[in-house]
Amino acid sequence: MNVPKEITTYCPKCKKHQAHAVTLYKPGKRRPMAKGERAHERKKRGYGGQKYPLQREFAKTTKKQTLKLKCKVCSYTRHKDGVRLRKLVIA
Repeated sequence: MNVPKEITTYCPKCKKHQAHAVTLYKPGKRRPMAKGERAHERKKRGYGGQKYPLQREFAKTTKKQTLKLKCKVCSYTRHKDGVRLRKLVIA
């Protein structure tokens, strides 16, 4: 799916329609010292294996691509709901 580099859409901070720069959302690095990550590592230690069963079969063939919209006027960034598609091209 082709998406333009810039779209005009509503900005909740400016409270009106403005030009927004469009980029693809990418999740950040996992923090190994976060409380949940440490708890998960403790659960995995010793005998018994995984805390939950590993998923062996996958029902979905694509991931949901989330768009990141940044207002050109106030630089407010918001995410647009993910769309399920194979390939996203920002042109």
